[in-house]
Amino acid sequence: MSKPSIDDYLENGMYGQKQTKPDERRKFLGSLRERIVIALTQSQVREKGVYKEVQDRMKQHPDAKLLLNGNMSYTFLSKYIKLADAHHIPFSMVTNKDIETEIGLVLAYDHAIDLEEIYVQKQSEKVSESKPKQKKSLLSSIKNKLF
Repeated sequence: MSKPSIDDYLENGMYGQKQTKPDERRKFLGSLRERIVIALTQSQVREKGVYKEVQDRMKQHPDAKLLLNGNMSYTFLSKYIKLADAHHIPFSMVTNKDIETEIGLVLAYDHAIDLEEIYVQKQSEKVSESKPKQKKSLLSSIKNKLF
């Protein structure tokens, strides 16, 4: 590899360091797909409660780092910040005003781990939400016994 020229220094000064896969980095809050443990969309982060999958992955991967979309309201992100603090996982708010991404949260390493599935596909059961079972009325229980 040849020595960098003056033009290379000027380009680095004007545009920053050259990066591999810049579109992928913009989409995944500065990280690459191969480094991600789990990712949530902005709409999933806005939902009430915390995804159990995120909590489980934080327990399984204590050396990972949490990246949060800084363009989102802090009220939605605070529950995941508290969760990261509870598991002693460092977090960063990533803000890019020029690019809009649908990703709201990423738990990632600084090296490749290449997990097959990083997205939470289904509407999972939330940790902080649990609906108590409704009691059947006396009339409906008698009706069920008779018929």
